[in-house]
Amino acid sequence: MESLLIFVNIALAIILVIIILLQRSEGGALGLGVSQDNFTSVRSVGTFLTKFTSIIAALFIICSIAIVAISRDEFRETQSVLEKEEEENSNLPQIPQSK
Repeated sequence: MESLLIFVNIALAIILVIIILLQRSEGGALGLGVSQDNFTSVRSVGTFLTKFTSIIAALFIICSIAIVAISRDEFRETQSVLEKEEEENSNLPQIPQSK
């Protein structure tokens, strides 16, 4: 299940990059030097690519969270690093204490 989610996540990332590269550039160096009217125009918000990008981005985030949730469940059963260290030290031969 985790392998399938990782594959889907990689595919969504590739699609997201391609869709972002296909969009028209707004220019203005991240909104610097343009007025607020041009920055969020009604025409650009309503385009198909913008809606499709938001849907793919939401799916990518949901898929990433699902992968983390599945991974955490697998690692909860293991011991902490300190517990493993104590267990390994208890198996080693002990040096006799001098009086």
